[in-house]
Amino acid sequence: MALATIGYFILTLAILVTVHEYGHYWVGRRCGVKALTFSVGFGPSLWRRTDKNGTEWVVAALPLGGYVRFLDEREGAVPADQQSMSFNRQSKMARAAIIAAGPITNFILAILVYAVINMAGVPGRAPVVGDVAADSAAFHAGFERGQTIVAVDGKPTPTQYRLHMQLVNRIGETGSIDFDLQYPNSNAVYQASLPIDNWLANDHRPDFYASLGFNYFYPDMPALIERVVDDGPADLAGILAGDKITAIDDIEVDDWRAAVELIKVRPEQTVEVELLRQDVTLSVSVQTQAITLEDGVKQGRIGVQAVSPALPESMIVIQHYGPIDALYQGFIRTGELIAFTFSSIKKMLMGLISTSSLSGPVTIAKMASATASSGFIPYMEFLALLSVSLGVLNLLPIPVLDGGHLMYIAIEAISRKPVSERLQIWGQQLGLVLILGIMALALYNDITHF
Repeated sequence: MALATIGYFILTLAILVTVHEYGHYWVGRRCGVKALTFSVGFGPSLWRRTDKNGTEWVVAALPLGGYVRFLDEREGAVPADQQSMSFNRQSKMARAAIIAAGPITNFILAILVYAVINMAGVPGRAPVVGDVAADSAAFHAGFERGQTIVAVDGKPTPTQYRLHMQLVNRIGETGSIDFDLQYPNSNAVYQASLPIDNWLANDHRPDFYASLGFNYFYPDMPALIERVVDDGPADLAGILAGDKITAIDDIEVDDWRAAVELIKVRPEQTVEVELLRQDVTLSVSVQTQAITLEDGVKQGRIGVQAVSPALPESMIVIQHYGPIDALYQGFIRTGELIAFTFSSIKKMLMGLISTSSLSGPVTIAKMASATASSGFIPYMEFLALLSVSLGVLNLLPIPVLDGGHLMYIAIEAISRKPVSERLQIWGQQLGLVLILGIMALALYNDITHF
């Protein structure tokens, strides 16, 4: 499993870095600039070759980035017959285009990936309201089990994903979230507003729905065991796949949720589990394990997995698009992610979103492995999301990033003279410290959330 996780992490970074750097390379070549080196990774080379144009292509040992090195008089002497191919000799517009091409290519990759997904017609779940907590904001606004959320803040939410994205955009805000809800077997829609105040600003793993007082609708799940974790408490107690839990400590169990709730409140305790096995009732003693949540609360578990019920056909939403519409939808979705990412960065700087939500390489590796094991489409969606994130990150006006270089060109255009070399070096050092600090924070979050 660890090797698979590392493998998917390397594959994911290699794809994103290659696409990003190829954007710089392609536009640079179109502008007549000579590329000296195209490297995927840093450090000792594992493979290299030089093409007919004199560009050295390298695959290096450390897969944590990459670079394209163009001919540039600021880095050394350039023969007179090649000076016109130097990066520093190009116009401000050409240099800006070459620098911006990397992030833009990341966005193009996301658009194309989402277009392919849209043409495939990936099924989604309709956003149907499940249980509504008593005396919650949703309860007082009239939310009821079985209603479908058809829009949030005036924007349609045909799937749970669209609902999720609409709610994510409101993190850290104050005011109200406006919902359009539709009763089952009816065309009637009514509006409800739920008040929010600095909503979920300090939660690094926010539960959007529970904080508003409702959850997604799931079909009733019988307390039927599909899988028993090897060497877990249930396995050691003799519980088998196919057993049905009927009671825990003499408390009758009607469904899986009830069984889970009874186990959760009994960490590190011995519980009596009554089972039905092939029409025979039996009772076993199980010593529960304890897992500690981030708030320090302990919950019990016994190491079993339920049989998942099939969703009603009415809750499955499949949207198919032709090539043109799929490309358009990919463009729209990528644009939304770009806007959301910039908005999240702004909210983080303003203290409206906790910095603990910042993720690093460990989380990326785990997510890459998890989505890949879930199938091709989930992995491609994750790849597109990361591609957008990489593009936005590189556009930030921080020296050493593409956005920092674009900032220097903008200053040059306004002042009509290049930024001094001394100031650029100072900016590079400051930018490097800032980037290393962000990476250290992300890695710290990875370790504490692992």
